[in-house]
Amino acid sequence: MLARASENLYWMARYLERAENTARLINSTTHMLLDLPPGASLGWTTLVEIAGLDSHFSQYYPDANEEAIMRFLIEDTRNPSSILSCVQHARENSRTLREMLPADMWERINSLFLFIRDNAAIACRTRRDRYMVLNEVVEQRHAIVGLVSGTMSHDLAYQLIKLGRNIERADMTTRILDLNSAVRLPRDRVLQETATERLWMGTLNSLSAYQTYRRLVGMHVLSSEVIDFLLGDIRFPRSVEHCLHEMESCLRQMPKSQRLQNLAAQLRHRIAQHHTGTLSAIALHEYLDLLQAELGRIHDALTDQYFHAYADDVAPHAPAGTEIEFAQ
Repeated sequence: MLARASENLYWMARYLERAENTARLINSTTHMLLDLPPGASLGWTTLVEIAGLDSHFSQYYPDANEEAIMRFLIEDTRNPSSILSCVQHARENSRTLREMLPADMWERINSLFLFIRDNAAIACRTRRDRYMVLNEVVEQRHAIVGLVSGTMSHDLAYQLIKLGRNIERADMTTRILDLNSAVRLPRDRVLQETATERLWMGTLNSLSAYQTYRRLVGMHVLSSEVIDFLLGDIRFPRSVEHCLHEMESCLRQMPKSQRLQNLAAQLRHRIAQHHTGTLSAIALHEYLDLLQAELGRIHDALTDQYFHAYADDVAPHAPAGTEIEFAQ
């Protein structure tokens, strides 16, 4: 397989996952703001901070109001992580890989691109329109995942797509968890308990995890149990533990991947050994930052191993299309 093609497959999956997760994050934050009791508050700037885009946002927007942040996160192509940018990048990557993907893959991704291109401005207009447009993005993305899982040969190309999807998903799960640390709770004890429960219910809903949590954990939504569930419950597909397990499964089928397998296993072990129930909001924020850094380390190692190292082995400046074998 071409090293360039491998990287395109990996990033196609990451971009699609990022577009879906950004849509989920925006919708869940909107619902969270509507449900907060008097005295609790959450600034819209938290969204760009959680995404790690605050400095990039300030370059283009002097005022951090709701409309500006929605435009930046949904339709602004100057933001490489906006929903429109992500789908556009995924579309370009899939266009060059059509012979490696299911026949309908290009049409599905192109359809998603045309939809968000034509409706991005509408999504920034009102909260009602925004919910409808972003919910459609999530649904179309689900159709693409089903197409890949149900019709694509589970070969090396599939493993790269699965790797990209799961590393992006794990990272966004930690960021959505981190959102709650930015909420200012009311001073009243009763209102504080109500706000806390609604916040964590919103976190579960943003990841489509609420019903699964109630079935596997319990009826009461407790912060410590939600954190443990979303970080360490291997049964839930969007938990960090499950994503790391899937990554290890992919890596076992790829050549020269022992170092990467070890990194993923070490991070899984760290999560299993760490007790998050007693962490303060600040300590939880620092812990989630650490997990994001470790996921970044896995990404860097993956990039060096498969996307750069083999190209360097062939020639100092290997031209596009140079055949590079993944030797066993």
